[in-house]
Amino acid sequence: MVRKVFVFAGLSPHPPIIVPEVGGNELEKVKETVNAMRKWAEAVREARPDSFVFISPHGCFLRDAVGYLGTEKIEGGFAGFGAPQVSFQVAVDLSLAGAVAREAAGEGVEVVSVDPADWYSYDPGSLDHGITVPLYYLKRTGLDLPITAFGISLLPLRTLYRFGQALGRVLEKSPQRIALIASGDLSHRLLPGAPAGYNPRGSEFDRIIKESLERMDVERILNLPEDLIEDAGECGLRPIVMMLGALKDYRVEPEIYSYEGPFGVGYLVAGFRLQGKQGESEAGKGEERVEGRPVERSPHVRLARESLEYYLRTGKIMPVPDPVPEGMEGKAGVFVSLKKHGQLRGCIGTVEPCRENIAAEIIHNAVAAGVDDPRFWPVKLEELPEIDFSVDVLTPFEPVKSEAELDPKRYGVIVKSRGRTGLLLPDLEGVDTVAEQLSIARQKAGIPPGEPVQIFRFEVVRYR
Repeated sequence: MVRKVFVFAGLSPHPPIIVPEVGGNELEKVKETVNAMRKWAEAVREARPDSFVFISPHGCFLRDAVGYLGTEKIEGGFAGFGAPQVSFQVAVDLSLAGAVAREAAGEGVEVVSVDPADWYSYDPGSLDHGITVPLYYLKRTGLDLPITAFGISLLPLRTLYRFGQALGRVLEKSPQRIALIASGDLSHRLLPGAPAGYNPRGSEFDRIIKESLERMDVERILNLPEDLIEDAGECGLRPIVMMLGALKDYRVEPEIYSYEGPFGVGYLVAGFRLQGKQGESEAGKGEERVEGRPVERSPHVRLARESLEYYLRTGKIMPVPDPVPEGMEGKAGVFVSLKKHGQLRGCIGTVEPCRENIAAEIIHNAVAAGVDDPRFWPVKLEELPEIDFSVDVLTPFEPVKSEAELDPKRYGVIVKSRGRTGLLLPDLEGVDTVAEQLSIARQKAGIPPGEPVQIFRFEVVRYR
């Protein structure tokens, strides 16, 4: 039997005014969102899900944990918004919620059951409007499915992203076809008179979220400045981050259906079609690209690209991820190399560790390779899709007594003389002999032929 899979993810706004029975004459002001939600719901239906998983900012909101709706069935509707004729009852899949809780515990994230009476503060015992609004459109397509519902938390964004990764692993293993719905509005401060007051940075926040989702630029979202998030007055960032965590290991085709903010609140409708796991069906096909951008399978190379892109967008060095990525906790010298259309575009590295860990070494050296290599003009942001990255992590170097201990395919070399040092990485195209390797290393150091040198060797772990 073929295992069913996690089949769709979507971002839905949740203003009750987009429900026709609630919005009435005001519906015309949000017609772009209404039309987009109809198309979005149809795309969900076409994915043929068996169950929905919702992440809502208007269910329980815990400080140090993520809560899930702990009941086997629950009602929801719009009586509180003037439309008592619109209501529905849904079944809740508690087994899926429990599996997510166990998986998330391995990521250090506590996930707890929440009583329905404590779920929705505006209407205890009922579904919140973060779920009922998108559910209204989904039900109109004929999808009457069980749900699993998670709230949000004050945990750091990267911790919520790890929760999302755990969620994604559970959904991928589920016997059901799952559609994951992140419910959230963007800035509530787009216009004078907006619900949360006006702040000109609200539109900046919305623009960054929209652009980042179009490009699946996760790091840009995870590294949003705290003051910008605060100024935006949003409710969608945490559900978006949790959803992106669930999508981490997938090839994703994003689609923005609409964006508007007619009442001073940003409404973004987006869908994310899952094209399979990263690396599936790609062996032997060369480098994988999405919208022209290389998709690195190595975490070391992915971090290098994200670091340079972050710097080119912000002018700042990207913070080291927390937790430090697996395998990058130790210290080592690191070289980051950039190639464009097969030609070197930059290469900078450290022979010995200068930073607190390999991740920090990669982050700093990727930026240096992109903008500080004196042989090349600085890389521009628009070039990044054409650039391939590689990362070499160096072993500690050791002295050699004779050239017989060298092998240009296996060992890199360092030559030293009177304060001058030259280094050459191993296994370089066109460098086939020890003599060639030493000659190039001497030239790099400005050491003339015949001058006595100390020779050291090292190995590298190369990530492409």
